[in-house]
Amino acid sequence: MKRVVVVGGGFGGFHCARSLSRMVPRGTAEVVVVNPTDFHLYTPLLPHVAGGLVHAPDIAVALSRLRGVVLCRGNAVDADLDAHTITVLSTSGERFELPWDRLVLAPGSVTRVFDIPGLQAHAHGFKTLTEALYLHDRVIANVERARVTADLAEREALSTFVVVGAGLAGAEFVAMAKRLATAAAPRLRTRWLLLDMAPAVLPQLGEALSAKATDALRRLGVEVRLGTSIREARPDSVTLTDGTVVPCRLLVWTAGVSASPLVQRLGLPLDRGRVVVRADLSVREHPHVYAVGDAAAVPDLTRPGGVCAQTAQHAQRQGPVAARNIAASFGYGELTYYRHRDLGMVADLGGLSAVADPMGLRLTGPPAKLVTSGYHLLALESTGNRLRVGTDWLLHALLRTVPISTGLVSDASAALVAAEQLSIYPPLPQEASAPSRQPSPVA
Repeated sequence: MKRVVVVGGGFGGFHCARSLSRMVPRGTAEVVVVNPTDFHLYTPLLPHVAGGLVHAPDIAVALSRLRGVVLCRGNAVDADLDAHTITVLSTSGERFELPWDRLVLAPGSVTRVFDIPGLQAHAHGFKTLTEALYLHDRVIANVERARVTADLAEREALSTFVVVGAGLAGAEFVAMAKRLATAAAPRLRTRWLLLDMAPAVLPQLGEALSAKATDALRRLGVEVRLGTSIREARPDSVTLTDGTVVPCRLLVWTAGVSASPLVQRLGLPLDRGRVVVRADLSVREHPHVYAVGDAAAVPDLTRPGGVCAQTAQHAQRQGPVAARNIAASFGYGELTYYRHRDLGMVADLGGLSAVADPMGLRLTGPPAKLVTSGYHLLALESTGNRLRVGTDWLLHALLRTVPISTGLVSDASAALVAAEQLSIYPPLPQEASAPSRQPSPVA
């Protein structure tokens, strides 16, 4: 029996494994998913978890629910593409080799980090369920401490929050977290700064909707500073690129992502850190290896010469295409190319505030909110998740929010670059690095 190993349980890996298990007759191929957690996470709703609108388990889908798919808990840390084996570091610390007949690289991405003094020591990312839970608790804890301290300087730092990155994650997080802080401490005046070197908030939405989103955030009380980032981070303050020193006790970093460090260990051609693949999602030099999602530079057939963006929408669609082509390589079905039609983008800014451009139709306010909520419910991978998330939203709308900080996630567990990650992917010798068009991103 053939074995297909899918590295990663994100959008690309999850949908590839699920599609493949349905396309290939039972007993023909074994589908194994290598992933450090036992669930697939619907990351677009992380701001709702951080804002206390949705319970964390409600946006996670157990990988064990995939029929005909075997879960291997651990991190893929290396691979021998010629020998058709992959090295897995299990959650218990054991290393072993896993053979494969077809390999799908869908390890996703990690938070992109720059060489800014103090950034790794004092900032927190916003990409995982652990980070969302930590930020939810930290916002509440900070405002609770600010309410009772008699030290005015300490109160100012505790009630000031700096978010770097005005893309989808940063804009939605700052809107949700601002409302959470207000609910936790209604009489406390908090200060929120959203920074980005880009000239616009949510630039993917176009000039008109970007301006609407910026106005909505400013009406909420968020200071939006464009063309600005941070120069240095300290435990109790950040220095902006314009020289301004801002006292703060929570710095959130959402300034982009880089492909998983795994792909740089495989000796494959890279485009800005992502594996170069053909339109059928296979690697030219290794036709039995496929790559999808954030770690793959997939040619955009709608824009000759371009590559697809690192979005969940692309990864979710690329997974089934890779599955179809793997099935075709086993003699079931025909080869196909990845070609997408942009469905647009949605951004939930809390309350009845939202912006969206479904199929090119520009919407704001309640109509955009309705489209955004509907899109997320339809995109969730199971009926159970849809019911639970919908119920969370309904109860939050009907009942008074009572924010509670659990304190279950430690500072170390939510570090911007976890020590465990650095030990899993030790630095490669310079001469062993794969060819790339830019320096390897910081892991």
